[in-house]
Amino acid sequence: MTKRIIHWFRRDLRLDDNTALLAAHAATKAIVPVFIFDDAILRRPDTGANRVAFLLASLRDLDERLRARGGRLILRRGRPEEALAQLVAETEAAAVHFNLDVEPFALARDARVTARLAGLCAVAGFEDGGLTAPTAIKTKSGTPYTVFTPYKNAVLAQAIPRPRPAPDAIQTPSNISSDPLPTLAALGFTTAATLPPGGESAAQARLSDFIQAGLGRYATERDALAKDGTSGLSPYLRFGCLSPRRVCWAARDAFPEGAPDAEAWIAELIWRDFYRQILFHFPYVETGAFKRAFDELAWENNEEWLDRWRNGRTGFPIVDAAMRQLLTTGWMHNRARMIVASFLTKDLLIDWRRGERHFMTHLVDGDLAANNGGWQWAASTGTDAQPYFRIFNPTAQGKKFDPTGAYIRRYVPELRAVPERWIHEPARMPPDAQRAFRCVIGDDYPAPIADHARQRAKALALFGRPSGDAPAIGAAGAGRRQTTAGRRGSSS
Repeated sequence: MTKRIIHWFRRDLRLDDNTALLAAHAATKAIVPVFIFDDAILRRPDTGANRVAFLLASLRDLDERLRARGGRLILRRGRPEEALAQLVAETEAAAVHFNLDVEPFALARDARVTARLAGLCAVAGFEDGGLTAPTAIKTKSGTPYTVFTPYKNAVLAQAIPRPRPAPDAIQTPSNISSDPLPTLAALGFTTAATLPPGGESAAQARLSDFIQAGLGRYATERDALAKDGTSGLSPYLRFGCLSPRRVCWAARDAFPEGAPDAEAWIAELIWRDFYRQILFHFPYVETGAFKRAFDELAWENNEEWLDRWRNGRTGFPIVDAAMRQLLTTGWMHNRARMIVASFLTKDLLIDWRRGERHFMTHLVDGDLAANNGGWQWAASTGTDAQPYFRIFNPTAQGKKFDPTGAYIRRYVPELRAVPERWIHEPARMPPDAQRAFRCVIGDDYPAPIADHARQRAKALALFGRPSGDAPAIGAAGAGRRQTTAGRRGSSS
């Protein structure tokens, strides 16, 4: 019988430049592609409906692409170790291939799978999720990098592999049973958000559009909230519908070496890798501060304020617009993510983990490593973080990155008639202007829930309190460029 290899799809929902799949294809064309719906993931409180909906669309596209090459996607549901053991028995597969993941949950799951399949078949895991493996870049002393800029320079000093094309033919045995693709409702989820189309086909089209029309203005427009200046590729990278190597080389091939737009975009890919290796080497960051002294912060955690932040009812227009963008689209502009995270932690003095969980519940591109790294950066508790004494003024951020208020008006309809002079501070409108522009503060739109200057002073006192060395910890990154350190590589 022809040698068969099972390829277990997880966060690599593509055929192009798929390391584990291509290794299997090099050994045989008799490949059994499988995706397993794991109830342990589906039941997690931070598994959001938007990501599940995007996943289902991506699986549908993956099956179509496999069928175009003579294969098909096998779907199963259950504990991965048992589902794979059953599939090995059904197919007499010689090996199971998969691409590695850095999340603690995934590492524990893969260890169970490897133990369960011992003696049944070979098991091979491949590094595929980044430009480099999380163990590949070390300091001269052999330790992981915890500061981004030297890490980036070390990555760029290495050769990034060229992407490889998808297999030309895949022969999946016809007698293998498959569950039908479930509906979102059947999995216990519902969403009203307007999401991007899922799958490798949409990912490749989006990448092509970005390279042709967006990358050339990326460095200058990526922070402009009202413009389509980001790539929109983050959901596709999160689910592996695109290879990061394919994205990197698309930028390099389109622009000469040293071009600022391409360099800025590639830096975003390296931010993804940076946070992947942080999570891999320091798994405690999943639940606690990277700078452990800050686990002792006495957050105020005002529940009413948290609820108003979640629903975009804070009275700070730029914050409310961003939070409503998240609720209606499952996505948020990267600059907006920084603004709302700073506002929650430094203005409202609410634990960053509350915001992190809310993001993971709604983000279609929600990724533990990038989301956790971004939130800890904003909260000044993480690696190479924003120094605690640098606190975003939400009004000033709105004026700088949404000067005309176009982004605000898009997501906060109560403010659409408000003139530009008051769009960032509608509470300053005289009463007759409030009535004229149909935005009466307290009725049509809320008054600001907090005074920024007062809360800033409280935040400075809070962060100076946990231990004697906390200010030194916070000041470590004071000399770094905010334009670089502020990027989180998740939504760009």
